[in-house]
Amino acid sequence: MKIFGFVPARMAASRFPGKPLHNIAGKPLLEHCFQRARLYDRWDGLWICTCDDDIRAFAEDGDYPVLMTADTHTRALDRVAEAAEICGQAVADDDIVVCVQGDEPLLGPDMIEAVIKPFDDDDSVEGTMLSVPITEEEVFNNPDMVKLVHDLKGDVLFTSRAPIPYAKEFSPDIGAKRVGGIFGFRWHFLKWFTDLPESPMEKAEACDSNRVYDNGRKQRIAPAPDRAYVSVDSPEDVARVEAVIRDDDLWGKY
Repeated sequence: MKIFGFVPARMAASRFPGKPLHNIAGKPLLEHCFQRARLYDRWDGLWICTCDDDIRAFAEDGDYPVLMTADTHTRALDRVAEAAEICGQAVADDDIVVCVQGDEPLLGPDMIEAVIKPFDDDDSVEGTMLSVPITEEEVFNNPDMVKLVHDLKGDVLFTSRAPIPYAKEFSPDIGAKRVGGIFGFRWHFLKWFTDLPESPMEKAEACDSNRVYDNGRKQRIAPAPDRAYVSVDSPEDVARVEAVIRDDDLWGKY
């Protein structure tokens, strides 16, 4: 089983244009993501994938492998699927393709390993996603944060931008979780997914993972390690990242 990683990024992000190259604690956001991702030691290949010349120039200046994809993709997983097709490696159907979102500056190699572990443990697993406990009511109510619910086995049932599961009053004890921006797929499963049209609950919730569940298949949660993990969805998130990143264990190692 080979493991291939792709970091999708585009400058025209709807909520934060120019986000990938925005400076956070002295480095572009995308640089934090890529350099942290490449600390993972099981990659058979890791690339940035983009449709933007500015990002390509950034990658080439840093000597980071970069793949140019179509400018028609609106979903990160469509970009990743194209990148896997053109990466120059023979990706077998049961190999793992990992999408490492380019807006996760606090990711670590242990989080990537968490996404890979279910494939190591269970041959029937076709897809995984990092899940992060929600401990703050602000995050629970934030529509930029995609929440998830799962069954007792850990297979995701549903994702939503709404605060789920329902609670009269928020408490960390309700067990709410959000999607953490790192996804693993058997290559045959990702190809199946991207060949399907948008599904009803995908459109209603603006969550493309619901396409999987609408069509009767599953993704297994990968619990994130217990530490600060802040995604960058809006300009306001930059200050939240900078408040904690220098205390992160990986600070100064890249």
